[in-house]
Amino acid sequence: MIRRAQSGDEGAFEQLLLAHQKSVYNLCLRMAGNPDDALDLSQEAFIRAWRALGQYQFDAAFSTWLFRLTSNVCIDFLRRQKRQQHMSLTVTDDDEPGEEFTVPDPAPGPEEQAVHNERRQAVARAMAALPEDYRAVMQLRAVEELSYEQIAEILDIKVGTVKSRLARARTQLRKILKDGNFFDSDSSEQMPEEVHAP
Repeated sequence: MIRRAQSGDEGAFEQLLLAHQKSVYNLCLRMAGNPDDALDLSQEAFIRAWRALGQYQFDAAFSTWLFRLTSNVCIDFLRRQKRQQHMSLTVTDDDEPGEEFTVPDPAPGPEEQAVHNERRQAVARAMAALPEDYRAVMQLRAVEELSYEQIAEILDIKVGTVKSRLARARTQLRKILKDGNFFDSDSSEQMPEEVHAP
């Protein structure tokens, strides 16, 4: 099907699009944080894929090639817009006990809802403050739950670079959240009960 699409068969490309449109849209939504932007970005990703399809050499899975292209589209967008609105972010470290920065489900009461909104906005601001390269690896690792190897292929960087960017991104994210009083002011290491890992 890929070879047919490469030869100009639009029907074959449409089948590829249908097979991958959900995962591409979800990645765009996670990185852009806005359904309208995600729709535009996923369409742009498929337009770029159609134009660049002749360059696909079958040296990686087609989905990996498409994810890499989509990630580049999203990173370009974020660099232009300098903004991103995330509903939640979970950060885990393979070498340390589980630790989460996550927004709780909305509570029914107005006070709980206000706290929820504050937490969500704090995480969105913290993510937006990260450099695009760090934001991308965090998104692919923490939200998409991809392996280091997959992230390295998608972003076309070495596995060691993925790990170092993740470490730096986590450090920066913690600092941003602490400086913004996201954590309990009595302890720089203590997370509020609402956002602590169970």
